[in-house]
Amino acid sequence: MTVRVLERIAEFRAALDAARADGGRVGFVPTMGYLHEGHLSLMQRSTAQCDVTAVTIFVNPLQFGAHEDLASYPRDLPRDVALCDSVGVDIVLAPSVEEMYPEPVLTTVSVASLSAGMEGGSRPTHFDGVATVVAKLFNIAGPCRAYFGEKDYQQLAVVTRMARDLSAPVTIVACPIAREADGLARSSRNVYLSAAERAAAPVLNRALRAGADAIVGGEIDPAAIVARVAALIDAEPLAELDYVEVVTEGTVTRPERVTGDLRLLAAARFGRPRLLDTVAVTAPR
Repeated sequence: MTVRVLERIAEFRAALDAARADGGRVGFVPTMGYLHEGHLSLMQRSTAQCDVTAVTIFVNPLQFGAHEDLASYPRDLPRDVALCDSVGVDIVLAPSVEEMYPEPVLTTVSVASLSAGMEGGSRPTHFDGVATVVAKLFNIAGPCRAYFGEKDYQQLAVVTRMARDLSAPVTIVACPIAREADGLARSSRNVYLSAAERAAAPVLNRALRAGADAIVGGEIDPAAIVARVAALIDAEPLAELDYVEVVTEGTVTRPERVTGDLRLLAAARFGRPRLLDTVAVTAPR
């Protein structure tokens, strides 16, 4: 095994500073662990584009609500480290909560507007926790290219704006969703699905693609698109729909009329896990 595993922030920062001092380009992939092919695809893109790839594995308590699954969130550090090693990651930081937050956190990063609605509506404190830990991680990692998946579209929008607003020396690289053969977006929470729920879960992607097809076919009413996608998900008995939305690409705002580059989004609960998916589409001129 060639990957270097660190537990201390100071050591991680020093290692990346040394890499840059030697002229290396640093790629950075922040994760909460229990890695899957989606995470690995981000790491592989980093290793292809950068001289040194660094990964953090940290289950961040700030982004979990009072009744969410922090305690039971899946963890398997030896497995995760082996997977990082298999795709050429150079350095892993796996800090304790005490290392990341040695004192009660009094500083919170909040990205107004982009944090509202959709995920922010369902999980009101979630994006403040995400923005705070990612700002901290960017400060620790220093100048780098940071790789994020498009599945968590709203998170990507929040992180991108946060980095821009705070002048972080970071280039955000958005990467395509990794999917199973039946279209289900890969997620650490998929492990919680029963066999029946796993069979039902691809309805999210099917419904979103049907909405995208309607847009390509000329539908211009956003409400009609949302209703079409929601009806398809609601027709699945094991799906408990949270929301469906269509927004202008790069924003979280529903347009008055379907035009240009758009993003369809949906979230639904299948038993215990709550799953997200998104599809990009461009409306015909």
